[in-house]
Amino acid sequence: MSDQQLLRLDGVSMHYGVGATAVVALAGIDLTVDRGELVAIMGASGSGKSTLLTIAGGLTKPTGGEVIVDGRWLSELDPRQLAALRRRTLGFVFQDFNLVPALTALENVSLPLELDGWKSSRARRAARDALAVVDLADRASHYPDDLSGGQQQRVAIARAVVGGRSLILADEPTGALDSTTGELVLRMLRHRVDAGAGGILVTHDPRHAAWADRIVFLRDGRIVGSSESETVDALARP
Repeated sequence: MSDQQLLRLDGVSMHYGVGATAVVALAGIDLTVDRGELVAIMGASGSGKSTLLTIAGGLTKPTGGEVIVDGRWLSELDPRQLAALRRRTLGFVFQDFNLVPALTALENVSLPLELDGWKSSRARRAARDALAVVDLADRASHYPDDLSGGQQQRVAIARAVVGGRSLILADEPTGALDSTTGELVLRMLRHRVDAGAGGILVTHDPRHAAWADRIVFLRDGRIVGSSESETVDALARP
């Protein structure tokens, strides 16, 4: 695995059930993501997009194959080590935001750092910096219910990158947003990747995929094609 690679999937498969009733969610997936690269994953519903993302993030253990994140084989990590890797290296952004309603924006962003043992004062400083990056420093004391959908998603992005996380995994992060706000969220994600992180964006919308450097197409749990940066540019990335 090269120094530039943040993620590598080698022959990753995922089966649910056994025998004649088994469902193949993924079948022999090979995929890499480099630093400074945003990869979009596209495919019909049920093609395996979200399963791929949860396996890449160590949330689901594959039936077969290997997942390597920043040089570490996930199969070799015990639960404590895997949880630490998720806290320190992986940032997740989901369609439904997943913010804690009882915590302010600042507290939501600082939470993973404090869970990782950071002193509260240091974690809050890092959280304020992350909120400033997504232009929400003035909303730090607001609770999720007091924020718009776009603002909540930007808080989720701040939480995903706080503490220097290097691999951002986004599952339909604009699905609940209007087009203008969705574009702003994609711009924030793109900015973080351009600063040196790697990213995977699961999406069904070609306009959103056009923000990526590379598009990978899934069908029935298999990669059936990909488009490199030249094709992405032809799709008129905003």
